Amino acid sequence: MANVQESQETTTSAGSQPNEKPKNESKPADPRRKRNIRFVLLALLVVAAIVAIPIYAYYAARETTDDAQVDGHVVPISPRIDGTVIEVLVNDNQLVKAGDPLVRLDKADYEVAEAQAEAQLANAEASTTESRANVPLTNINTTSQVNTSNSGVDEAQASVASASQAVNSARAKVAVANADLAARQANLVKAEKDLKRFESLVSKDEISRQDFDAATATAQSAAAEVDSGKANVTASQHSLDEAQAQLNVAKARLQTALVQKRQSEQTRPRQEEVTQARFKASQAMVKQAEANVNQSKLNLGYTNIFAPVSGIVSRKVAEPGMHVTPGQQIMAIVPLDDVWVTANFKETQLRKMTVGQRVEFDVDTFGSSRTYHGHIDSIAAASGAKFSLLPPENATGNYVKVVQRVPVKILLEPGENSKFLLRPGMSVTPTVLLDSAHN
Repeated sequence: MANVQESQETTTSAGSQPNEKPKNESKPADPRRKRNIRFVLLALLVVAAIVAIPIYAYYAARETTDDAQVDGHVVPISPRIDGTVIEVLVNDNQLVKAGDPLVRLDKADYEVAEAQAEAQLANAEASTTESRANVPLTNINTTSQVNTSNSGVDEAQASVASASQAVNSARAKVAVANADLAARQANLVKAEKDLKRFESLVSKDEISRQDFDAATATAQSAAAEVDSGKANVTASQHSLDEAQAQLNVAKARLQTALVQKRQSEQTRPRQEEVTQARFKASQAMVKQAEANVNQSKLNLGYTNIFAPVSGIVSRKVAEPGMHVTPGQQIMAIVPLDDVWVTANFKETQLRKMTVGQRVEFDVDTFGSSRTYHGHIDSIAAASGAKFSLLPPENATGNYVKVVQRVPVKILLEPGENSKFLLRPGMSVTPTVLLDSAHN
């Protein structure tokens, strides 16, 4: 630059007169001034580096987002039974404690149901008492029936034995009667033969008439004895037939007694099982009736609806006279002592983010005048888009890459929300300290 300027000045001087001086003659550059400028520039660079390095280090160790809000539980309040609201004890935005009464339902129907359940329980208990008493009675009756059938069998066997003896005796009498008849018939044959011989002799007067008459009388007596023997045989046979009939009757009774014994022995355990089953069934009915009583008492207790948690009443729709059903939401309670922050960080911000890192955040409601402290509790398993109603399908249509956001749950440190100022839905701006760890 200096040589060019000097050559331009030489050319200009050559074209002018020798004694004429240039009006704007350049002064030579001051080396000191140049060094000062260079020193100032270098100093500025050093100062800028000194300032920029901490600033870079500060922001490099932090990740922040304004896509975050306070979250919390919203506990729905709904009745567990059908009923009509008779009294509402709370208003919207009212602070309640766990166990405070909220709503009362009409309990008249459930008092009647409880009385009916208690009556059914008393009836079931009475049936159980009767069934319990029937168990030993059934055992006694079945045992008595078995003993009676055994006695009947013994008596029938004794009758059969007696009838058999009677048959044998009657048979013996028949045999004796037949033998006696045979003897008498033999005597009759002999008497008749003697009478015939005496008839021929008396006609020849070889014997006396008296002897003939005696032979005649003997023949007639023998004939009468034969008739008597036949009558004895007939009577003995009749006695044998009667004894045989009695034996058959005794045997039939024995078979009947044996059948009754077998039936009593077979039915005894069944009758006892039936009685035991009835007793157990009555016990089950008692348990069922007790369960109904307990359920009726629970339903009666459900007519009073209490706050399950402490918090602020919200979205109250219950009014006196309103008919409600199980599961119908009539209000909600928001517990302010259990809130957290859900921050939707970009996926590129999660590179160094881990569970346990400390977090500072400001709430839009209070501005920068109040800084809350917390720590990362967990990182969602998927991006928010995956849980949306219509998740994106990148395999169809024209693909446009969009940086996804992943929800991160941040818990407050103890005492940070002691005044319960944080409400679910408030917007916050969290800053994660990447070089920190939760103690």
